Amino acid sequence: MSWNPAIAPACPEEIGLDAIDTLIIPRSRDLGGFEVRRALPAPRRQMVGPFIFFDQVGPAEFLTGQGIDVRPHPHIGLGTVTYLYRGEFHHRDSTGADQIIRPGALNWMVAGRGVTHSERTKPEGRSGPQSL
Repeated sequence: MSWNPAIAPACPEEIGLDAIDTLIIPRSRDLGGFEVRRALPAPRRQMVGPFIFFDQVGPAEFLTGQGIDVRPHPHIGLGTVTYLYRGEFHHRDSTGADQIIRPGALNWMVAGRGVTHSERTKPEGRSGPQSL
């Protein structure tokens, strides 16, 4: 299914349209040069709980000198899983974790008791155009 509401979702013929219970169109937020789309929780699917989010970042294209600059922010009492398809970014948090997340790698952060974290493009990644 596409995040883009202009692209109709493809349904298997044997199931049909009656099998679709809810069509969720993610809400989009600009985080300064790139968008994050949140599919869950959704107004009609709130029972996933306050600690489950399903977000999509990208695709995004950055010019030389540009990149991701998400300032430190908290995720209190939940775990985040990050998986990249392309690009890379630098993850740092207030527990001392400091790592580069690359395509195919999985980053799992449990953020309790006010742990804050940031995601940024490394200076070397800004030396030319890049995709995320």
